[in-house]
Amino acid sequence: MAAVGPPQQQVRMAQQQVWAALEVALRVPCLYIIDAIFNSYYDSSQSSLCILLQIFLRLLGIIVSSTVLILSQRSLFKFYMYSSAFLLAATSVLVNYYAALHIDFYGAYNTSAFGIELLPRKGPSLWMALIVLQLTFGIGYVTLLQIQSIYSQLIILNILVPIIGLITELPLYIRETLIFTSSLILIVNTLLVLAVKLKWFYYSTRYVYLLVRHMYRIYGLQLLMEDTWKRIRFPDILRVFWLTRITAQATVLMYILRMANETESFFISWDDFWDVICNLIISGCDSTLTVLGMSAVISSIAHYLGLGILAFIGSTEEDDRRLGFVAPVLFFILALQTGLSGLRPEERLIRLSRNMCLLLTAVLHFIHGMTDPVLMSLSASHVSSFHRHFPVLFVSACLFILPVLLSYVLWHHYALNTWLFAVTAFCVELCLKVIVSLTVYTLFMIDGYYNVLWEKLDDYVYFVRSTGNIIEFIFGVVMFGNGAYTMMFESGSKIRACMMCLHAYFNIYLQVKNGWKTFMNRRTAVKKINSLPEIKGSHLQEIDDVCAICYHEFTTSARITPCNHYFHALCLRKWLYIQDTCPMCHQKVYIEDDIKDNSNISNNNGFIAPNENQNPEEALREDAAGSDRELNEDDSTDCDDDVQRERNGGTQRTGAAAAAEFNDDTD
Repeated sequence: MAAVGPPQQQVRMAQQQVWAALEVALRVPCLYIIDAIFNSYYDSSQSSLCILLQIFLRLLGIIVSSTVLILSQRSLFKFYMYSSAFLLAATSVLVNYYAALHIDFYGAYNTSAFGIELLPRKGPSLWMALIVLQLTFGIGYVTLLQIQSIYSQLIILNILVPIIGLITELPLYIRETLIFTSSLILIVNTLLVLAVKLKWFYYSTRYVYLLVRHMYRIYGLQLLMEDTWKRIRFPDILRVFWLTRITAQATVLMYILRMANETESFFISWDDFWDVICNLIISGCDSTLTVLGMSAVISSIAHYLGLGILAFIGSTEEDDRRLGFVAPVLFFILALQTGLSGLRPEERLIRLSRNMCLLLTAVLHFIHGMTDPVLMSLSASHVSSFHRHFPVLFVSACLFILPVLLSYVLWHHYALNTWLFAVTAFCVELCLKVIVSLTVYTLFMIDGYYNVLWEKLDDYVYFVRSTGNIIEFIFGVVMFGNGAYTMMFESGSKIRACMMCLHAYFNIYLQVKNGWKTFMNRRTAVKKINSLPEIKGSHLQEIDDVCAICYHEFTTSARITPCNHYFHALCLRKWLYIQDTCPMCHQKVYIEDDIKDNSNISNNNGFIAPNENQNPEEALREDAAGSDRELNEDDSTDCDDDVQRERNGGTQRTGAAAAAEFNDDTD
C-alpha cells in the first residue's frame, strides 16, 4: 500500500483538486453561450441592417466567450469576480427601483410563479428584509472589487439611501430622485473601477499575446494547441457541459410529464421513460459542441473500461492505455462523416445507433490488440498458473462471442444493406483474429508441454499468422469497395473520401508491403540456412556441446557456420532475422568466393566436426560459392521489425489506420 503523505500535503492536494474543479465549472458557461449562438437562427424577414447587427453580436459573443474559455486560472477568477460585482450592482439598482415604485409596504404581498411567497407581508418585516438584502449586495460588491474601507462604507450607504426614503415615507418624486442618484453614483464608481483596471487588462493581454507568439515560434501550432487543451482541461469541460445539459433537459422533461399526467409520483411508465431517453439522446448530439461533449463522455467510459481490462488480464503496457483516446476520435469522425448533428431528430437517432455499433466493433478490435500480446507472452514463457491464463482466455472468449451475438441480433432485426454488411465484416474479422491468436497460443502451449525442441514451430506460427493477415487484407479490400459504393450511390462526402484514402494506404498498401517484405526476408534466411552444412546422426554425439542460442543439446541435426560454430537451424534462422553475423564471433555467416583458412578456428568447445564424405572446409566452400550475397544491415534491421510484429500478432495499426478502417460506414 502506498505511503500516506503528511497532513499538510494531503490538504494541499485537496485544495488543488477543489480549485481545479472550480476552474472547470467556471469555464463551462462559455460553452453554453457558444452553443446557444451556434444553435440560433436568423429571421429572414428582418432588414439587412438588423441581420448584420445580429451577425456582429454573435461574432462578438463567440470571440469573448472563446477568450474567457482559454484564460489562465488567475485571470479567469478575476474576470468572474468583476462580473459578479457588476451583476450585484445591477441587481441592487433593480431591487431599489422595484421596491420604491411597485411594492405596497403595508398591504401587498409578493408571490412567485410557483405560489411561494418571496417577501413578508407586513411593512417593518419587509423593510428589514430589503435592508439585509441590500447590505448583502453592497458588501459583496465592495469585497469583490477590493474597494478601500472608508470608500466602501460610502458605497454601501449609497445603496441603502433609497430604502431609507421608503422607510421615512418621502414623496414619490423624491424617492425617484434618490433611486436615480444612487444608481448614477454606482454606475460612475463602476466605470472608475473599470478605468483603473484597464491598465492591468492591457498588460495582461499583451503578456498573453507575447507568450503565445513565443510558444508558437518555438514549439509550433500543434504543441501550442496541445498545451492549451491540457491547461484548461478541455475534456473535463466538455464532459461537465454535456452532462449538465442532459441533466437540465431531463429535469424539464420529467416536470412536463408530471404536469401532463397530473401526478405527484416521481415514477413514470416504461414507455414514457423510453421516450425521455430517446429525446435526451437526440438532443445530446444536435450540435458540434454536444457531439464533442458526448465524445468526451465516451472517452471517460472507454478509458476506465480499458484500465479495468488491463488490470483483469495483468498487462502493464503503456501503449494499451490508449482506448480512452481511440474511441472518442472514432466516434467524432463517424459523426462528422455522417453529418450526425445536421440530421432530423428521428434520422439522428437511427444514425447514432448505427455509429455506436461500428464503434463497439472498433473497441472490441482494440481490446483484442490488448489481449493478444499477453496471450502470446504467457504461452511463450510457459507459465502454468491457471490464475494467469484464465483472465486472458476469458476475455478472448468474450471477444469471440460478442461479435457473434451482435451479428445475430442485427441480422434478426434489419435487412441487408451496406451498413449491416460493414458491421458483419468487422465482426467476422474479429472472430478470425481471435481464432488465429488462440491457435498460436495452443501451438506454444504444446511446445512448452513436451519440452522438446520443435523445429517446425516457427513455420507453423508463421503460416497461421500469414493466413490471418491474408484474410484481414481481403476484408480490407472488400470494405474499401463497400465504402466506395456508399460514397458514390448513397452518401458521399469529402470526409468519407479522405478516410477511404487513409484506409487504402494504411490497411491495404502498407499491409501488402510489410507482408511481402516479411515473406522475402524469411525466404532469404531459409535459403541461406539451407546453404550451410548440416550434421546429423552419430556425429552429433561427438560434438559434446549445446546450441549457443537456446542452450539445448543437439538431438536431430545442427548447422555449421563458416567459422565452425554449431547451432540449431531454427535458432540460427531466428538470429538471421536480426543480423547477418555469427552469434559467437560476429563474423559474416555468408561469404563470397575467397574463404580464409578456418582450420584453426574452433567451434563452441574447440571441437572440429569429423568428415563424412569430405572435410567441412571443402563442403563449406562448395555450398558458400553458390550462395547469394549477404543481407545488408538495413535489411537485417527491417527483418527484425517484421519478426517482432509477427510475434505480436501481425502489424500493429496506428490510430489513423484504425479510424480509416472503421469509418467506412454506410447509410
